[in-house]
Amino acid sequence: MTNTVRLSPATRSTALPPDGLPLRLPLPADHPEPVLDVVVPVFNEERDLEPSVRRLHRHLHDTFPYPFRITVADNASTDATPRIAARLAADLPEAEWIRLAEKGRGRALRAAWSRSRAPVLAYLDVDLSTELTALLPLVAPLISGHSDLAIGTRLARGSRVVRGPKREVISRCYNALLRSTLAVGFSDAQCGFKAVRRDVAERLLPLVEDSGWFFDTEMLVIAERAGLRIHEVPVDWVDDPDSRVDLIPTAVADLRGIARIGGALARGALPTADLRRADAGPAPGSPVGRSPRPGAAGLLTTVGYVLLYVSLRTVTGPQEANAWALLCCAVVHPAAHRRLTPGRSGRGGAPRRRPGGLLALGTGLALTGGALAALHRWVPHPGRPGEVAVLAVADLATTLLCPLLLRARVFSSAFTAGARGGETR
Repeated sequence: MTNTVRLSPATRSTALPPDGLPLRLPLPADHPEPVLDVVVPVFNEERDLEPSVRRLHRHLHDTFPYPFRITVADNASTDATPRIAARLAADLPEAEWIRLAEKGRGRALRAAWSRSRAPVLAYLDVDLSTELTALLPLVAPLISGHSDLAIGTRLARGSRVVRGPKREVISRCYNALLRSTLAVGFSDAQCGFKAVRRDVAERLLPLVEDSGWFFDTEMLVIAERAGLRIHEVPVDWVDDPDSRVDLIPTAVADLRGIARIGGALARGALPTADLRRADAGPAPGSPVGRSPRPGAAGLLTTVGYVLLYVSLRTVTGPQEANAWALLCCAVVHPAAHRRLTPGRSGRGGAPRRRPGGLLALGTGLALTGGALAALHRWVPHPGRPGEVAVLAVADLATTLLCPLLLRARVFSSAFTAGARGGETR
């Protein structure tokens, strides 16, 4: 029924005030139009769509004190999902649906939120893994004017989560990577349970480039860097064993997104000026004005190393791809370290850093090359995920080992210099 809707630069310049966001005010109690628009993005969900939407509708009808709307955003489904969505829109007066020609959760949210006139915009996953009792606590701070965005979190104290160890480890590692590389303050980037005020979304959505699963993370990073207030709600969450998320391509896309956002932060290129509130500075806990941690350069380089290896591996062997990826990252890492670490700008220490760089490169080649050789000896056809996992562990070992080797080298040089000085006196 519709394709992705975006505000053009010309439209944004005339429709929105140029001096930042207006004051954050509470919504009136007697708002006549829908206050909340809950988007449910779907792709080939003919089994879950109708029971989930009807359950959501009953919950909102019974518990939500304002007018509401439910929007089903169909991502180019090829099964009966469009017919079911149309039937729900005809049966439920508060429901409607839109159809997109392309897949992508971020694309669906951008389209549905851009066309909505509700002052509060939200979304949740169709499997309803998040307990619906958290929906009112999620949107209440936006309705009252307390916050700009709100997210459900599965990683905060008070959350109750039921899921397998594999997804638990992946989720925690991903959010730890975000905190280490991008210095974010929010705890759970990818829980499918979020809300945003429409006046914020009008400024924020045109700045978000991703149209897939990284959409959430990018939106939150930009909002937090602009000093917007992000409210977190601990949720009860039960894993859907029939999840359609393809973990390996999604993880690679997320790593690319982290590298892209990290590069924009290093260059100071995130355009956040239009997102600042006229009446307030950075929100409590926001990293605005805070320098990235010294480890950010190393972790960004690791992300780049993995992405380079995956790309080069399609045209060459594992050892060659590994060597080229390590060499490229060895060239890039010192510049990233100077840009991201306070007090490290400039080239004054470059000659002194060269031995350390050669040591890191040699150690990395030895550990990662050895790990690859051992993997291919034990497992004849490990596949890309197996290679990437082994290389990530070997690269982490390199990161931990190099400072120890360098320190031992420095102490050894100092001892030798001292001994020689004693001989000449």
